Amino acid sequence: MILVNTDYISDKEIVTISMAKGSVVWSKNVGKDILSGFKTLVGGEIKSYSEMMNEARAIATKRMVEEAEGMGADGIVNIRYATSAIMQGAAEVIAYGTAVKFK
Repeated sequence: MILVNTDYISDKEIVTISMAKGSVVWSKNVGKDILSGFKTLVGGEIKSYSEMMNEARAIATKRMVEEAEGMGADGIVNIRYATSAIMQGAAEVIAYGTAVKFK
């Protein structure tokens, strides 16, 4: 499966199938959430949240690819990510793009 954030794949003729998407709502445990709260007092990167978002993006991407594979796609173009806070310490990540088949 080829994944790109452009609307084409070099040297490939493509046929559009449909939109493919994958999403996840992800959170850290309460202990890490409390420790991360202390970090806001001194500033800097909150690594546990960075890790949480990386994990969530990976899961959303995997689910998007699985949906595209179910459609018989060879690739996904125009991939985008969107994020929203659901509650303190939890976020939704959605990955979406256009599933395509090679000619």
